[in-house]
Amino acid sequence: MDKLLDFTGKTVLITGAAQGFGELLARELAARGAHLVLGDLKTDALMAVASELKAGGTKVVALHCDVSNEAHCQALVDGALETFGQLDIAVNNAGIAHTLGPIETITNDMFDQQWQVNVMGVQFGLRHQITAMRKQKHGVILNVASMAGLGGTPRGAAYSAAKHAVVGLTKTAAVEVARDNIRVNAICPFFTATPMVTKSDLVSHAGSLEQAKDALSRGAPMRRIAEPEEIVNVMLMLLSPGNTYMTGQAIAVDGGASAI
Repeated sequence: MDKLLDFTGKTVLITGAAQGFGELLARELAARGAHLVLGDLKTDALMAVASELKAGGTKVVALHCDVSNEAHCQALVDGALETFGQLDIAVNNAGIAHTLGPIETITNDMFDQQWQVNVMGVQFGLRHQITAMRKQKHGVILNVASMAGLGGTPRGAAYSAAKHAVVGLTKTAAVEVARDNIRVNAICPFFTATPMVTKSDLVSHAGSLEQAKDALSRGAPMRRIAEPEEIVNVMLMLLSPGNTYMTGQAIAVDGGASAI
């Protein structure tokens, strides 16, 4: 196996691993030899993924995890250390969207939920992941942000504010831990055909999934939304053991949208 894609023996923690980017990344890393620590709020779906990976020979720890609960985030890190003795890589992937609407209609509850899950969920992860990685003097952390964290997002104010915060956390953490040989980056995908999009109110508003994809694709020069595999391939590059000098970056994977 190419050393850039060889994760043999690496312990990787992934939140939001029951579906979407998290599930696909877990499968890709399992195929490349990683040990996995998986968390998700959807316990049944998570355990199904874990069971399938274990049947294929991957060493997996799977735990119910609500990332807005700090104790759950700590339990994932503790599970990695207790089972595998180290935490090499952490992916703070879990997140939620909200019902779209003009900024004046976004409620306090919507902002609070975005803050607790999308921001504090990342901060809780960073807190305990970095504590473990500082002791071992190495580690890689990837936060899943969004193109909404790099620019304005009409009708998605609370989500955009939260993802901007994730980018800020990423850059700040990267500077603070660089001397401990810990890299911290963020990935900022464009609209992607994951459940967050395909099962959202975007579809009902557009009339059908294909109509929603067509409407969303107009924002990208490539004139299509992303497939999950395209985002996960970039995640693998960012996490690669051979990628040792890249840190503090918020990488847009957007079909050219940010080039306009």
